[in-house]
Amino acid sequence: MTTTAKTPPSTALQPPIAGRTAIVAGNGQLPVAVAESLRKLGGNPLIVAIKGEAEPELYEGEHAEISIVELGGLVKILRAEGISNVVLAGGIRHRPEFRAALRPGNGNLVALYRFLRAFRLGDDGLLRAVIATIESYGFRVLGAHEIVPDILAPVPGTLTRKRADQESVANMNAARQAAIMIGSLDIGQAAIAIGRRVVALEGVEGTDAMLQRVADLRHAKRINRKGGVLVKCAKPQQEVRADLPAIGVSTVENAVKAGLKGIAIEARRTLILGYGETIAAADKAGLFIETFEQEPS
Repeated sequence: MTTTAKTPPSTALQPPIAGRTAIVAGNGQLPVAVAESLRKLGGNPLIVAIKGEAEPELYEGEHAEISIVELGGLVKILRAEGISNVVLAGGIRHRPEFRAALRPGNGNLVALYRFLRAFRLGDDGLLRAVIATIESYGFRVLGAHEIVPDILAPVPGTLTRKRADQESVANMNAARQAAIMIGSLDIGQAAIAIGRRVVALEGVEGTDAMLQRVADLRHAKRINRKGGVLVKCAKPQQEVRADLPAIGVSTVENAVKAGLKGIAIEARRTLILGYGETIAAADKAGLFIETFEQEPS
């Protein structure tokens, strides 16, 4: 039995988090959402913007800026600003060049060395190592969803006016199994199935680029069958305090360009950025968005 949810599962503000919070901000709208939520709670977040990654609007409030090769300076900034909590939010498009970064002037070289060693790992290993390094200096690392719980996809059900038909359910199941498989290999978090066959897997290029690939294949008539479903879910070994899968208005727009019928995401372990706008965009386009339960381990 499916349910229809037109609003996020909860709109109540959470109790204030003890101590000041810093947001280490990569690209995308997630750092913006976290900052806005903290300010609504009466907090005064410090934005530590990653140079060349963070959105311009994040520079309007109190902020510091570091480049990837200056990550060793992060600990110094956090200590100087009296930070207790750290949120890692947003993506990083470019990994640093290892040797060039290890030079005087880039902050705490011990911390920098540990950060940069982590960048040689897969995404999940990287996040675990970065979190462990930050915590080793006495800071508490929080997930974005702990501050903005309303952005988590709600319990399994249908979020839009349109529901998945039988063909879409079959596509959903095929893409879900593929997404779990590549997730277990620390490759990506999403897959697309058309005609009950997986046609695209997410890699380092991200979901929007994968959707564009499918749109290009349709245009070239390499894909002739109509419909299809995008599935996004957390990796089986996911570090939930960073890099949870996410969708937003742009995901819906790109799914339309790719000729898909809908999007299916994992309940409670996927973020919906701009919930109301995303659901409205899907309704306007005639796409469904459904949530499903986590795969049992």
